[in-house]
Amino acid sequence: MPYSLKELNEAIRSDPKAFADECDAAFAKKVVNAAKKIAEHRGESRVVLLSGPSGSGKTTTALKIEEQLEKMGIETHTISMDNYFNTVDPETAPRNREGAIDFESPFCLDIDLLNRHFAMLDRGETIHVPKYEFARQMRSDILSQPLRLGPDELAIFEGIHALNDIIVGKNPHAFKLYIAARSNLVDEDGSVVFQHAWLRLCRRIVRDYQFRGSDAGFTLKMWDNVRRGEKLYISPYKENAHIMFDSSLAFEFAVLKPHVVPLLEAIPAGKYAVVDDMLKGFEKIEAMDDSCVTPDSLAREFIGGSTYDNH
Repeated sequence: MPYSLKELNEAIRSDPKAFADECDAAFAKKVVNAAKKIAEHRGESRVVLLSGPSGSGKTTTALKIEEQLEKMGIETHTISMDNYFNTVDPETAPRNREGAIDFESPFCLDIDLLNRHFAMLDRGETIHVPKYEFARQMRSDILSQPLRLGPDELAIFEGIHALNDIIVGKNPHAFKLYIAARSNLVDEDGSVVFQHAWLRLCRRIVRDYQFRGSDAGFTLKMWDNVRRGEKLYISPYKENAHIMFDSSLAFEFAVLKPHVVPLLEAIPAGKYAVVDDMLKGFEKIEAMDDSCVTPDSLAREFIGGSTYDNH
């Protein structure tokens, strides 16, 4: 369902705080619904697989679902599937058509170990969750953490490849959840002012700048490869999900504007067509101050100041 540019701008001009709260409340309802369905499913499997493309808000969403389940008396453990990356070996790493290592490929993951751990958790056995050290591009078993699920406990495995057939095929009973920002911003004539894929790109640009100190060029340089990976390895498997829901928040177009526009304007005009297109879109959108956004909003995963920053 697209968002209306006219309604967005009117809401930002009149009461941006109330509008942001309304958007967050609608998202919270989706989280509650997902948690209820997961709880109902736990007799079949205590493993939850949560997937979605980059910039979808998977991390915060998983933690919000975890909080909701714990309110229902179900202890939940959220695990990033990034920890199951294989130590990079140039000789065996998957390659793309250009011959470079394909870091978007699901075969960068230790699929056998993941599937073994899912089966062990469902049998009530103890696993040791590894820790991936990105700075060294290697997985550490020394830093691994033991995990054993009690009778009423669940494990949420969150990652871009969680719904891929090479995982789902061996774990058909796991509950499967797909999250993505799926709504465009449209004008009164129905023309698209801002695409949902641009929203995810802006989320990434701002997050990379806020948390890594990277400029927009860093994120944009990787974006085409990220999108290629999504089309090959993520989007084709979204139909495996029990639930698909939209993680976009209507106010984000406005709250991201003051954060991302200066970063986009630092890119030379014409270098990236998508930058020029996004800047044209932002010209039509009213800016919103992020003081209107609560600390527990999904938007905080990207603009900072989140209650989840310490997770």
